[in-house]
Amino acid sequence: MLPRVIIHNAVSADGRIDWLTFDLGLFYGLVSRWNEDATLGGSDTLLKGFEELVEDQNETQEEIQADPNDKRPLLVVPDSGGRVRKWRTILRQPYWRGAIVLCSEKTPKEYLDYLNGIKINYIKAGKEHVDFKTALERLYEEYGIKTIRLDSGGTLNGVLLREGLVDEVSLLINPSLVGGTSPNSFFRASDLTSYEGVIKLQLLNLEKVTDDIVWLIYKVLK
Repeated sequence: MLPRVIIHNAVSADGRIDWLTFDLGLFYGLVSRWNEDATLGGSDTLLKGFEELVEDQNETQEEIQADPNDKRPLLVVPDSGGRVRKWRTILRQPYWRGAIVLCSEKTPKEYLDYLNGIKINYIKAGKEHVDFKTALERLYEEYGIKTIRLDSGGTLNGVLLREGLVDEVSLLINPSLVGGTSPNSFFRASDLTSYEGVIKLQLLNLEKVTDDIVWLIYKVLK
């Protein structure tokens, strides 16, 4: 079986995710609606978010162990290239109880050895890149993850949307227009060649959460 997958993004009124100023407390305060078992974050998003934090130089010499009684979500990160290395620094943050890395057959053995050394679990699914359908099935079956929230940019959102793996799309519409010609929206993917690729949605919730911000939740029709 597959877990329920929710995209949750703040966007401008024209659908972009850059040049926004918004209340992070408001954004993350709404995620309790889903009681997520895991947060799926892109490696690029994670690297950018933690690039200024200093890496613990002793990280590879000590295990990173999770408390089995901890009810916080797991952090799941696709990282076939083995780029994320600041795991002790990342897991010191108060958001997650542990991490699972999604890898492929192309992931360097040195990186898998590194993950084994600090006791971070990984799932190997796919040849060149992560096979997300297989990875999600294994997260459900092996870790009991039934609900996943994407906390990512448009590229990872786009992959899962194109593969039909997203169940809900949650958008906080900010009172701004960004414009531009670069496709920096919450849904980045190759241009369609036919109308058959258009993803249909059904409105589940519409809520005015502040004087200017509207919260929309859609069911993805499959």
